[in-house]
Amino acid sequence: MKSYILLENVVFFAYHGVLPQETKVGNEYIVNLRIGVDLSKAAYSDQLDDTISYADIYADMKKEMEIPSKLLENVAYRIIRRLKEKYKMIESIEIKVAKRNPPMGAKLDCAAVVLKDEWNR
Repeated sequence: MKSYILLENVVFFAYHGVLPQETKVGNEYIVNLRIGVDLSKAAYSDQLDDTISYADIYADMKKEMEIPSKLLENVAYRIIRRLKEKYKMIESIEIKVAKRNPPMGAKLDCAAVVLKDEWNR
């Protein structure tokens, strides 16, 4: 059985960007995270110890979002790395980090990157 933990449309205010103004003024970011993990034991046992708490995942994402980066790619990579190192039962991670109203003179909702990492443990 394939199973996932999803955190969808998580909003952060952070200071990422290449331009000096971006790191001073900040911007709103939206993160979508999909973690592949075997949830069959937790589904049967109904015990938090048999899964990964999405509150803990959120706390880890928040810590990484608080560290300024020039590129969204770096932010996404750091979140993947933190989760991968901390939660050994994770089998895959897909993350989308989007910046609202990027300073590029275009009318759009956001600019985003998606990183996906899969591995066998």
